[in-house]
Amino acid sequence: MAVQACQEKKAEDINILRLDAASGLTDYFVICSGANPRQVEAIGEAVDEKLSRAGFEPLNIDGRRSADWMVLDYSDFMVHVFSESARKFYDLERLWKTATKVEIADLEKPEPKKAAVKKAVGKKTLPKAPAKKTSRKTAAKRSRKGK
Repeated sequence: MAVQACQEKKAEDINILRLDAASGLTDYFVICSGANPRQVEAIGEAVDEKLSRAGFEPLNIDGRRSADWMVLDYSDFMVHVFSESARKFYDLERLWKTATKVEIADLEKPEPKKAAVKKAVGKKTLPKAPAKKTSRKTAAKRSRKGK
């Protein structure tokens, strides 16, 4: 949906990066450019609006009124919208060069169905541990303490 919103506002050079698990920051970056400050803002607003309608609110939005960049943080992914000059300056693709590039066409493919798992004839359960025997003395102490 985020990529779709970027495309609808004519964002340029849209890239999707899947970050390494070790990054700890997020799972994906969506990076795109706008031709001018108005377009940068319009792209960011379109992403926010489209995802909000679907029930996804960003944790944070930075640079909303900036002329050069805007970032929307959805925890599992972040959308970076840059002016062309800011994108060259920050060069996230170079900074995160170990990230895997995801093709937009791959997002449009349906996820492969998981192999059906055969149902077991009988349920397998772990044997229950034998109940602990409590002495009368211990039981009396517990009842006095309210346990």
